Amino acid sequence: MKRRDFVVGFSAAATWPFAARAQQPKKIPRIGVLWHAANADEEDVYLSVLTKAFGDLGYVDGKSIQLEHRFPDEQPERFRAFAREFVETKVDAIVAVTALAAKEAKQATNTIPVVFVADPDPVGSGLVESLAHPGGNATGLSLMALDVTGKRLGLFKEQVPNLSRVAIMVDPRDSAAPRFRAAYEKAAKPLGISTQIVEVTTSDGIEQAFSAIAQDGLDGAALAGPMLLNQRVRVGVSALAHRIPTLSGVAEMVPHGLLLSYGQDFPDFFRRAVGYVDKILKGAKPADLPVEQPTRFKLVINLKTAKGLGLTIPPSLLITADEVID
Repeated sequence: MKRRDFVVGFSAAATWPFAARAQQPKKIPRIGVLWHAANADEEDVYLSVLTKAFGDLGYVDGKSIQLEHRFPDEQPERFRAFAREFVETKVDAIVAVTALAAKEAKQATNTIPVVFVADPDPVGSGLVESLAHPGGNATGLSLMALDVTGKRLGLFKEQVPNLSRVAIMVDPRDSAAPRFRAAYEKAAKPLGISTQIVEVTTSDGIEQAFSAIAQDGLDGAALAGPMLLNQRVRVGVSALAHRIPTLSGVAEMVPHGLLLSYGQDFPDFFRRAVGYVDKILKGAKPADLPVEQPTRFKLVINLKTAKGLGLTIPPSLLITADEVID
């Protein structure tokens, strides 16, 4: 072989691996999203917000990012299994929507970044060391749900003047249920309200729960937990059928027959959670990203429900409401 042919052949062989690597498709980040409902349709009110938020930041699902959604249907063992699946398949980050999702994701890994969307008390639950300095692999948004319980219950009493006995409806499987229960019980005392815990674990139990509340002569029901959010249509129908005024911290429940909500802007929480993921993909560490708190609270009143229950909403509340459904 001539020296010139050898040099040309050697150069081509030497550069081939680099050319092959250059032609290989670029690895796109994979984000595991651990929801709480049974399917995408039940989560659509927020899933569409999350998908759009990624798009607004320039990410295209399936092209520049891969969103892997999992729906545990409120089953604790499925939360755990999906969290472990994300770890085993080495996703680049986990978005944990609820408190239970965040808990299982944090227990499954201490290295993969975890962004929690709606945790009522991330410090109390041990997700982070402090809001300002998370100190680990998790960060996200704090609901401050427990901090505004008194305000929420006070608004409820303004709309239901004879309110003296309130059911606190919770799903005992929800890891945040004990803290919600304690917060409502504490907030009720200064308002002269007594509380009664009503546990609901399945959608079929919702009608039975409202029937029992009506039979016991309770004046209203405060709702807490992801399962009741999933079943908001059934909740609203059952509450209206038994003429029970209802209170929630989630605005998206009110159009389905609840009386009012006072709480965080949840769609905004999902947009801000996507912002955390973007920062992490660009090199930020969760330990250095302070946990954010709500920047605004929304009061939503269902005037149609109020009229159906024979309640007159004070003009002062209607003026201050962020949204009135009629």
